[in-house]
Amino acid sequence: MFRAAAAAAAGRMEEEEEDGGRGAAGIPAAVATSSSRRFVRCLYMVGFLDLFGVSMVVPLMNLHIKSLGASHTVAGIIGSLYGIMQLFSSTFVGCWSDIVGRRYSLLACIFLSALGYFLLGTSTTVLLFAISRVPVGIFKHTLSISKALLSDLVSERDRPLVMGRFNAASSVGFILGPVVGGYLAELEDGFYQTSFICASIFLLNAGLVWLLPWSEENTGSRVHQQGSKGTDSFSAKANCDLHLKSATNGALPSESLFQSPWLQVVTVLKRIKGIACSDLWDILLVRLLMSVAILLYYSNFSLAMEERFGVKPLFSGYLISYSSALGVLAGCLLGPITRLYQHNTYRLLLHSSTLTCTLILLYASALSIWMIIFSSTFLAFSTTIGRTCIIDLELTIGGNEASGTLLGVGQSVTSVGRIIAPLLSGIAQEFSPCGPPSLGVGLALVAILIMNMNKQKYCSHGSVKLKKK
Repeated sequence: MFRAAAAAAAGRMEEEEEDGGRGAAGIPAAVATSSSRRFVRCLYMVGFLDLFGVSMVVPLMNLHIKSLGASHTVAGIIGSLYGIMQLFSSTFVGCWSDIVGRRYSLLACIFLSALGYFLLGTSTTVLLFAISRVPVGIFKHTLSISKALLSDLVSERDRPLVMGRFNAASSVGFILGPVVGGYLAELEDGFYQTSFICASIFLLNAGLVWLLPWSEENTGSRVHQQGSKGTDSFSAKANCDLHLKSATNGALPSESLFQSPWLQVVTVLKRIKGIACSDLWDILLVRLLMSVAILLYYSNFSLAMEERFGVKPLFSGYLISYSSALGVLAGCLLGPITRLYQHNTYRLLLHSSTLTCTLILLYASALSIWMIIFSSTFLAFSTTIGRTCIIDLELTIGGNEASGTLLGVGQSVTSVGRIIAPLLSGIAQEFSPCGPPSLGVGLALVAILIMNMNKQKYCSHGSVKLKKK
């Protein structure tokens, strides 16, 4: 069970992806009105419920598919197909959310994900199990769309704070979910019950999204991009209200929802081409390298601990849960940290990446279990901060007018890392149990070098714009 939980934790570490709230409610001034405060808090709950439901089921899936008679190879193929679907669908779904609006795309993704987990609860054969993974593989991008919506709602300065709180709320769900799922798995037909409960949680999430205080009024411009640069926050109520109306209705008028599917596909392809033609390759490469480095750290964690120190998988599972809990704490501390860095996302990302590289090196060369605990403690902080900063840097450099597309591309890059990391880990592990983290150190050093080489561009906010055609 703990090995399955460790594998799920490795995927969550890069998935997806800060305190410092202002005022009594803990929400930045950019969303200071009562309706927008309620909106942001509800999105935190959406993130919590999403990962709570998913993490109930994911650690049990390998056990279930093997109980259906599938071989290790077949189970691996189905898992890889899910990753491949995520790889190609994240960019398209993110871009689609820019076109039709966050509300409709978020509801569609939640409902179709619920359908996938409902089918999983009826899967009595390997074929049905594989079919149930299709809608989830294509449409399970609720967290990315929620992050894009948060990015629309707040100013550039306050974005890391709100994103961090969202990540912290999601991580709490990921910590509690496996515990509840493990308890339910002990019951008769426990996996099926767990899957149905997960589907019900997604339906509850859909109801929560439907009841959010969405504005029914269309606005043609996105005042966020105009107002966020050169200002600390949107403290004026008029700006907040107009901002909320603009963000929640998407980048285009609501008639975009009723365009022919062909026109929507053409628009999506044009936006993806704009990303491909933009000068964002370096920040995406940094994201890929750091993703693979962290995945290599977690890829053989339980096995390496057992081979190097004779530690049982139970202890490794506790250590991973401990790191996840610290990741939540790191999200709550990111607000003061960003203020300490004077909201310089580039410098914070560079320092957190350097710390991550150093801690992975310490883990690879550790001579005692206490050095492992020490490195795991601070690695939870550095990776949480790094994930938030790299998303913020993508949106800052690429421009916030296509936040769904940018976040989708970022998720695709992370999916590539999830495909590459197991292969690199297997090869490196042939030489030594310390091989995967040692290779991760090298990749992290390359990422740090790329950031140093492109320092000027990262420091000139918004200098890289997406090409329209």
